Formats: sequence, structure tokens, C-alpha cells
Amino acid sequence: MPRRLLLLFFILFVAMIGFGVTLPALPFFVERLALGDGASAGGVALHVGALTSTYALAQLACVPFWGWGADRYGRKPLLVTGLSGFAIAQAAFGLSTSLPLLYGARLMGGASSAALLTISAAYVADTLSPAQRGQGMAWRGTALNLGVVAGPLLSGLLARRDWHVDLSAGHFVLDGFSIPFFAAAAMAVAALPLVVAHLPESRLPKPASDQAPPAVPWTDIVGRLGDVLVLVLASQAFLALFEAAFALYAGQVLGFSLAQVGYVFVVCGLVMAVFQGGLAGWLVGRVRTRFLVAVGFGVLGAGMGLLVIVESVPIVLGVVGVLALGVALIDPSLLTLAANRSGTHAGVGLGLQNAASSLGQVIGPLLGGVLYAWRAGLPFQVAAGGALALAALVWQAPGALSVRRLGAWGVSGSSRSR
Repeated sequence: MPRRLLLLFFILFVAMIGFGVTLPALPFFVERLALGDGASAGGVALHVGALTSTYALAQLACVPFWGWGADRYGRKPLLVTGLSGFAIAQAAFGLSTSLPLLYGARLMGGASSAALLTISAAYVADTLSPAQRGQGMAWRGTALNLGVVAGPLLSGLLARRDWHVDLSAGHFVLDGFSIPFFAAAAMAVAALPLVVAHLPESRLPKPASDQAPPAVPWTDIVGRLGDVLVLVLASQAFLALFEAAFALYAGQVLGFSLAQVGYVFVVCGLVMAVFQGGLAGWLVGRVRTRFLVAVGFGVLGAGMGLLVIVESVPIVLGVVGVLALGVALIDPSLLTLAANRSGTHAGVGLGLQNAASSLGQVIGPLLGGVLYAWRAGLPFQVAAGGALALAALVWQAPGALSVRRLGAWGVSGSSRSR
């Protein structure tokens, strides 16, 4: 693995720590600010859900722009921009003294993370050959998932409920839950000089010209990536549905403590990190993409279905590990396929892939909440049925998820699935 990719993965790890520290601290921030404005307990819950969706919506809105910009101006300048914006967003989150400021910080954080996620995938595609991209995308996923695991742990270690400072006659009110966000911002600032000094550009920006830049073939790219985008959206929607509904289900139906719920999410992140960097990375490029994705959706569906019939903590942890393994097989396979099909427009193609992922992260929690209000176990049953149906469809379609010829873009692909 080239050293520059290790530095890139460290940047992603830092960014996802910032996302992870939000998970346990967000309800406390919202409760302090919303109750201070006279909101009800139900209003607090609505704001927590809205702030969660705001982050994903900002990603969804920004990823096509970042993908186009990365193809037009190069990868490194936009990586620096994204990391800088992320540091500012984390500090702003910790300093927020009102709900509008909190929403603004979430919007900026989502937009900045969209730059890092989109451009990092394009950077991997630039750096590695098509045969190596699968393993590179898997290691990228490992860095992301390790950050998600480390974020809540960091938040738990640094957050202190008994620490409270009132500055400038109430203009800034800081408490212990601000500390993890300041730590994440400091890590991002510390990483910036490393990026500027040691991360080379993977693709030179296009030279300036008096002529208008050629139009991006959006219709062609969307057409080539259509089935990939649908599957990315579905897999992320199922995962986000699980993340949104399980905490409620575990507390109200299974009687889990907050610590036990935390263990479940740590196991989920660790399994995805370990298997994306190991088994999945080794399989991508050696096994047909169609088989890997079909098996991944099958395993994901089996794990979702088993959630409604198991109760003890050890067995639940094992079942969650199963569904996380399914996601670990799906993600790097579809990322690699999107990069290969996009040809010289990898930034745009991977931007669309990230947009589909963000849209799934918006739809999943909303769907999970509606289904859970109807019946507690219904979100997992619906996700299980949907995942198993997709597994069957992909498995039975001989031409599904192949690398098509990209002659118009100067890139050729084999008819064999990668």
C-alpha cells in the first residue's frame, strides 16, 4: 500500500472520529438548547432526528459539486478545503449556544465530510490499478469504520457532565460535552500540515483555457452507474435504518442498558473495519462482483431477520456482527465497480455514488422511525425482506454488475464482473 494512501486513510479516520463523537453527545446538546428555548420532550426528539438528517442532506447536496471540482481542479486542493471546513465545523459545534448555530454546524460538517469522502475515493482510484482498487477501497472503508468506533469512545473519555463555564456574560456557554468536538477539531488542524507537505496530487488539474470546459456527460455516467447507485442507496438505507431503530428497540424491547447498546455499535463498526480491510479487500478482484454483492445482501438480510428473535446480549452482538459482515462485503465491491465504470470521470462517478449513499442515510432513519411507530420489530423485518430480495435479484441476473466497455472515455472494461 503506497504511503500516500496511508496518510489519506488517516485523514478519513480523523474525519469519522468527528462524526462518531456526535452520536452520544448530540442528545445532550439538543436537550440543553431546546429545553432552554421552551421545547417539549417530543420537540427534543424531533430536533435530534432533524439534526441527524441535516448532516446526510448536506452530504447529498454537495457530493456532485465536490466530484466535479476534483476532476476539474485536482484532488489535493479540495481535500485541504474539506479538512479545513471540517475543523471549523467541529469547533463551531462545540461552541454552539443555540439551535440555529447547531444546525449550521451540522450543515457545514456534512458538506465538508462530503468532500473528504468523495475525493478520497477518487484519490484511491487514481493511485491504484484496476486490479488493486478493490483492496484500496476496502482499506478506505476500514479507516472510516475505525473512526466511527473511536469517536464514541473518545466522546465518552473526554466528556464531563460536571464541567461548565459561562463566558462573556452568557454569549458562550461551554460544558464537558464540548470537549470531544474541540479535540476532533484539533486533530484535523494537526493533520492539515501533513496533507499540504506530504500528500502529492494524484491527478493534475486541467490546464486553463479560453474555451468553455467540456460538458460533463451526466446522462452517460448515470446510465452506466444506475444499478450500482440503486444498490448503494439500498445498502446504506438498511444500515442507517438499523442504526436509528436499534437503540429504541434494545432499550424498550430487550431492556438493554445504554452501555450495552454502545457495545453493539462498537461491534458493528469493528466488524466492518476488520473485514473490509481483510476478507473483503482480498475477495474484491478475485471473485465476481455479482457474487460478492449478492452474498453481502443475503448475509445482511439474515442478520436483520435474526434481530427480532434473539434477546441475550452475546447473541445480539453475534447477529449484529453478521449484518455488519454483509455491509463489509457490499461497500468496497460497489465502490470499486463505480470507479471502474466511471473511467476518466472518476470524481463525478464517485460523487454520484456518495450522493446515493447519503440519500440512503436520509431515507433509512425516516423509514425506520415510521415502521417502529407501527410495530417495534417491523423495521428489521422490512429491511430483511428487502435485502434478501435484492440478493436474489443480483444472484439470478447473469449480466448484473459487470464492468462495461467505456470506449468513449478511453477506458475498457471486461465483461467479467470485477
